[in-house]
Amino acid sequence: MKIVFIGAGRLATHLAPALRCAGHDVCQVYSRTMASAKALADSVGAEAVDDVEQVTTSGDVYIMAVADAALTQLVQQLASGREQKVFIHTAGSMPLSVFEGKMVHGGVLYPMQTFSKERQLDFATIPVFIEATDDVAMQVVETLANAVSRRVMPLDSQRRKSLHLAAVFACNFTNHCYELASEVLKEQGLPFDLLLPLIAETADKVKTLTPHEAQTGPAVRFDRNVISNHLNMLEDKQMMKDVYELLSESIFILHQKTVPRND
Repeated sequence: MKIVFIGAGRLATHLAPALRCAGHDVCQVYSRTMASAKALADSVGAEAVDDVEQVTTSGDVYIMAVADAALTQLVQQLASGREQKVFIHTAGSMPLSVFEGKMVHGGVLYPMQTFSKERQLDFATIPVFIEATDDVAMQVVETLANAVSRRVMPLDSQRRKSLHLAAVFACNFTNHCYELASEVLKEQGLPFDLLLPLIAETADKVKTLTPHEAQTGPAVRFDRNVISNHLNMLEDKQMMKDVYELLSESIFILHQKTVPRND
């Protein structure tokens, strides 16, 4: 299939080469900046463009790997002259209905993973969740998804939104906590890599235990002495203190159902 990529960000940087390796022709890459478009296009032997008007009408499939805020506008801009083409977006939080009334054949191919341009990933291990407006689009989405991943699952828009929300908690918020931890260590001249064995064991535990079973720490038993000491250490960092208090309370509620007041 001749594939046009709309967007050249982190996800596209991994998905486009994976599709090319699977035998598909990535013929063009569009991005708002030529540098981004060219970097991805050069890696897959495609043409780079930075003007929506230059996006070819000869592609078989248009994969839209762009920010949610840009998706609706780009769908509108690209619809004319391509109404019978297959358009696929890659967003976890955007519904399939974004194509409604614009394109006949719309689909979703959502790889649930955190992507960074600097890191190589084995795309075959990434779970991919798919949805489509009709049989034609579903056949294309299934073909592309199965070409790059060993784990492909149909999922409707509402459940995909819930999956995306869960992923934000499990990945983005967790990584932010790493950053907060790094700040605490940096103030004492300690390196972040001291935490790596702890982080690795925490991640490994939930492969065999539920997150509920794996939870440890002072918040589980609401250890007032430890918690109060930590809060005192954060006295001049109000936002971090608020995060600590809210997470501690949430952990305790989930494990004990009631939280004693801090009188």
